[in-house]
Amino acid sequence: MSCVKCSNIPKIESKPARIYFVGEVDELEAKLKQFFLNLGIYLKEDNGAYFIDVENAFNFFEQHLDKFKENFPELLADAIHVVIYYNNEKFNFKSLLCDKSLQYYINSFEDREFFYILENASFTFYFQPIVNVNDKSIYGYEALVRGIKSDGSIMFPDELFKKSKRNDSDFLLDKLCRENALKATAAKNIKQKVFINFLPTAIYDPAFCLKTTIEWAHQLEFDPKNIVFEVVETESVEDKKHLLYILEYYKKEGFMVALDDVGEGYSGLIMLIEIKPDIIKVDRKIIQNIDSNKLKQSTYKALYNLAKEHDILVLAEGVETANEFATIREIGVDLAQGYYFAKPQPEPIRSINFD
Repeated sequence: MSCVKCSNIPKIESKPARIYFVGEVDELEAKLKQFFLNLGIYLKEDNGAYFIDVENAFNFFEQHLDKFKENFPELLADAIHVVIYYNNEKFNFKSLLCDKSLQYYINSFEDREFFYILENASFTFYFQPIVNVNDKSIYGYEALVRGIKSDGSIMFPDELFKKSKRNDSDFLLDKLCRENALKATAAKNIKQKVFINFLPTAIYDPAFCLKTTIEWAHQLEFDPKNIVFEVVETESVEDKKHLLYILEYYKKEGFMVALDDVGEGYSGLIMLIEIKPDIIKVDRKIIQNIDSNKLKQSTYKALYNLAKEHDILVLAEGVETANEFATIREIGVDLAQGYYFAKPQPEPIRSINFD
């Protein structure tokens, strides 16, 4: 059983359809009428909703896409509700439960490569090593997602999640990333820990939303303690109690938890105190040029001491130079990650030499 949030891929079929349009205000409905009149199409009315009959729904939207975009900017397009029926159904109250905005359908064409990636789970993962500073071994890898478009080119994470957010697809994208990261890790025969990012705002019920992730972890015979779920975008988490509930669920299943971007803002420090993760990743903005910045050194030292008081491992991310590494090493650090050691690569690096 899946929920609507995890199957949010728009589909406009290439067959006859009745398409209903409902504006949130009278002025918007008047604009819709005029828009269709300019196209030479007369809107019909059914139960207070306006509709047209088309021979091919997909072709209709594709043919008029530019005109929709020109006449209905995003704010207006979001305020127009669209319901597509393929069986001459009547518009009624229940129709509003399956409506989507006009912008949603515009996006389905503009972001078709993004939806191709979701529908086909077309992902690959790059692995960046995380080193144990004390014994110079590879402690684990962060699994970094890349989308593979239909032509084989890559869609990078920033674009993936930007399109995901605007299409209300964070639930599905986050789920697919977690599951496919586990599969990719198993395929690469990685025996160390794997760090997998997740959006806490994309999980409303851990027992339901994380069920398949946990099933895959067991099916692939992962030792739970070798999977580290890394919380990203902590600044956008408004419900801290819900986040704690999610992380407690992970911990109950035996997984480790890491908190990303610690030190970036006040929220990160509050989260550190309340959550008590297994690992904190000190934000790269603090690590960058830390060797020549006394304030950053003081900030890092305070974070390190706070973490050590609570038996939390400290991971410095974004380490790019020998001087940065030497500075954090002098203050204190357990784990480190960054271009100084290795860039993310499709094939995981199996050993690293560093001074």
